[in-house]
Amino acid sequence: MKSEKGVTLISLTIYIIVMSIVVGIIAVISGIFFKNINDLEETNPLEEYTNFNTYFSNEVNKEGIKVLKYDSDYIIFDNGVQYTFIQENKGIYMNKVKICKDVEECTFNYRIENEKSIIDVSMVIKGRTTKTSYTLK
Repeated sequence: MKSEKGVTLISLTIYIIVMSIVVGIIAVISGIFFKNINDLEETNPLEEYTNFNTYFSNEVNKEGIKVLKYDSDYIIFDNGVQYTFIQENKGIYMNKVKICKDVEECTFNYRIENEKSIIDVSMVIKGRTTKTSYTLK
C-alpha cells in the first residue's frame, strides 16, 4: 500500500496559482481605492465658493437681519451666527463648523450706502479671486 503523506507537486502548483490570482485582485482593488482617495482630495474653487455663497446668502436674506460686529476676517449677525476666516488652516467657519477649505484669503467689509446695508466679501481660493456684494433685507 502506498502512503499518501504530504503535498503533491500538482496541488502545490494549484495553491500557488490561486494565491497569485487572489493577491493580484487585491492589488488591483487597492490601486483603484488609493487613486480615488487622491481624486477626492482635490479642491474645486467653484464648489468651495458656491458652498460659502449658499450659507451666507441664506443668512443675509433673512428678514430684519443686522450686523452686530465685523472685522476684516469675521462678521457676526444679530441672530448669533458668525462667519470667520482662519488663515492658519485656510478655512471659513460658520460658528464652529468649517464650510470652506483651501481659502488663501478672505475679507469681510460692511458698509451702508443709500440707506442699505451692504456686505462685501472678497475671497481667494486656489488662486481664483471672487468678490461679491450682499445687500441685507
